[in-house]
Amino acid sequence: MAPLLRFTAITVLAAAVLYVFNSDPSNMARLSRIAAIVVLAAAVLYVPVRRWAAGGVCESQARMDGKTVIITGANTGIGKVTARDMAERGARVILACRSLEKAEEAAKEIRSQTGNKNVVVHKLDLASLTSVRQFAKVINDAEPRLDVLINNAGVMHTPRWETEDGFEMQFGVNHLGPFLLTNLLLDKLRQSAPSRVVTVASLAHTFTSGIDFDDINSQNSYHLEKAYDRSKLANVLFSRELSKKLKGTGVTSNSLHPGVIMESDLMRYRRDEWQGKFGEHVASALRKVVGAIFSVFGKTVEEGAQTSICCAVAEDLENTTGLYFSDCVPKETSAAGMDDEAAARLWDVSERMVGLKS
Repeated sequence: MAPLLRFTAITVLAAAVLYVFNSDPSNMARLSRIAAIVVLAAAVLYVPVRRWAAGGVCESQARMDGKTVIITGANTGIGKVTARDMAERGARVILACRSLEKAEEAAKEIRSQTGNKNVVVHKLDLASLTSVRQFAKVINDAEPRLDVLINNAGVMHTPRWETEDGFEMQFGVNHLGPFLLTNLLLDKLRQSAPSRVVTVASLAHTFTSGIDFDDINSQNSYHLEKAYDRSKLANVLFSRELSKKLKGTGVTSNSLHPGVIMESDLMRYRRDEWQGKFGEHVASALRKVVGAIFSVFGKTVEEGAQTSICCAVAEDLENTTGLYFSDCVPKETSAAGMDDEAAARLWDVSERMVGLKS
């Protein structure tokens, strides 16, 4: 009930703040009534709303003994939960992370929680194509098989930073890095078939009408939300095109929306932006308000990981490919997400950007 108490407390606090700026008694009475109604509605609706927000649950009991799973960004959030689930199922789990220190802490915790000692860590920085190539070489040289690749890592709403190779950060980390990584591991995936590629996209892909091929690196203009939305659309299009290229190989490719995660580290850049714009005190208040809303309408990391887990292990999805999932079931993507011409063009452009084609 803590999220409910936090949500209602902030509602009442908001009414009090409004009163400070408008002390007309009639307005205060109206605000008090509104606050009371909100508190009552929150109390009545909290349980059903939380059940709705939690979404689908992976019901598969499939074991993963003898299988190898790579999860990018597995040291925190839904990636860490997914890694723990794979370890519990008996898989060899490879945490592919930018920070080796944080990854090793996560791996140590997962080993302790699951009793599975076959949880290892390798360095992977998706903002560096050199790092991606080095990681892929390690895997191709040392691992006898690769059954599941989960492209989980990502960044959200960054300033206009650039990757090591000069790409806009969100497009580079969210799309180009995973694009290169997946291509470099395809032979291993084919050799291990049936195998799966799972790409964590987002509902945000529906907020954009398409990829701006004339300014794909956001050099002419940059808007952090639009850049994120397009990078997530790129995830959906990449996964769709990959499924076509892998037809008949036994390797499947699906993308997914994990849900709005209340505890996600993805919001860290937005928090910094708020502090820069509004100052520490206002930014702190905004974080509390957003946190209160997410605590009711968002998902926990355990809930948010369910669709990734489902796409990785569910027996009935072994031959399912080219789809977009949400709450553990296929969902229709946006019109832009089904644009096969754009998907093929993005693949060609991406190959050139990462050096797979000259």
